Amino acid sequence: MTHFWVRQEPRANEARAGVMPEGVEALMAAGHQVTVEDDPGRAIPTDAYRATGAAIAVAGAWVDAPVDAVICGLKELPDDGTPLRHRHIMFGHAYKGQAEGAVLLDRFRAGGGTLLDLEYLTDPSGRRVAAFGVWAGFAGAAVSLIGWAAGQSGGTCPKAQVFASADAMTSHVREALQKKTPSVIVIGALGRVGTGARDLCDRLGLPVTAWDMAETASGGPFPEILTHDVFLNCILASPGVPVFVPVDAIRAERKLHMIGDIACDPSSDFSPIKVYDQITSWDAPTLRVHETPLLDVMAIDNLPSMLPREASEDFAGQLLPHLLAFKSDPEGVWTRAAEIYRSHTD
Repeated sequence: MTHFWVRQEPRANEARAGVMPEGVEALMAAGHQVTVEDDPGRAIPTDAYRATGAAIAVAGAWVDAPVDAVICGLKELPDDGTPLRHRHIMFGHAYKGQAEGAVLLDRFRAGGGTLLDLEYLTDPSGRRVAAFGVWAGFAGAAVSLIGWAAGQSGGTCPKAQVFASADAMTSHVREALQKKTPSVIVIGALGRVGTGARDLCDRLGLPVTAWDMAETASGGPFPEILTHDVFLNCILASPGVPVFVPVDAIRAERKLHMIGDIACDPSSDFSPIKVYDQITSWDAPTLRVHETPLLDVMAIDNLPSMLPREASEDFAGQLLPHLLAFKSDPEGVWTRAAEIYRSHTD
């Protein structure tokens, strides 16, 4: 039996859940123990978890959970420097040279815990077993297009918001565009993130240039990017990814006015977007990196939380089979994640 502890998400504007009430029921039916922290900001109300019969704890109680409990979350932990003694399932953003990632790994070293990074849960073929990518792509495309429209009118992107459904988000973007039809290039078009970005563009009837590995195999430069109004980067930063937008693109002759860096890893050494170095926020979704000609960057790192229920249902459904098999780990999903952690901390 494994004790899964579903923690509250302390980050502002984070309403997603990695485990749904139906998943809690399935875990308990399989003999596992489940504790769920109260989280008023979660899209799924605590009462839905309480109805499963799971134990309910106050927000943040995981710090005192039994040491063998597996702490299940999504985004970052409170940055208080305390040692981490549990196994944590979460997005750590710690393996690509990020400064904040090094601090997180030091906390795990100090406490003797283990990071089981959701980004590195893979099947034997190397494919991720659970990802928010489709909804990140959909929402990232939406915010980027809203920001592009605002820039065309001399303004900046309005604050981001939560939508009840993908249809509601699409209608909102359509209104923001006011019948304008920006040309869009999507790189990583065949992956999960690119699929979501293209879905929104298709719903809006926008012309899309869809690139993937074949089109970027030359390693660049890629002047075609600059001939589009909007560039949506859907490629995760990793060794070997070419630079898509170099620093000198800021002053180049270009049509490009908006970069949606949906993969959003500006502090990584491998980031393919070199014209900015900081994430953006829900309050200020875009960063203006040049005035004339205009160039804005959208780089929000929890985009799927703008569609929290749909994103949670999708992701939790993908993750649940692997939680159910946590102890036996027949595909080696958790073993590989632990080995990756050890390779970065030994």
